[in-house]
Amino acid sequence: MKKIVDFYINGFKNLPDWARSIWFIILLKLFIMFVVFKVFFFQNKLKKDFETDTERANHVIEQITTP
Repeated sequence: MKKIVDFYINGFKNLPDWARSIWFIILLKLFIMFVVFKVFFFQNKLKKDFETDTERANHVIEQITTP
């Protein structure tokens, strides 16, 4: 396991500057996708609108089965 970790650490240390910039952009995009979007756009409406799991399940079943 230590060899694998050392392999990746050495690989990232020896990257050229343009590659580090690209990795920074990739990590920033992932942060935006998984944290910012989750907080602002994908809020848990079922938990907010219904008290119990049974109510949530019934609502989902109604939404799926009604045309």
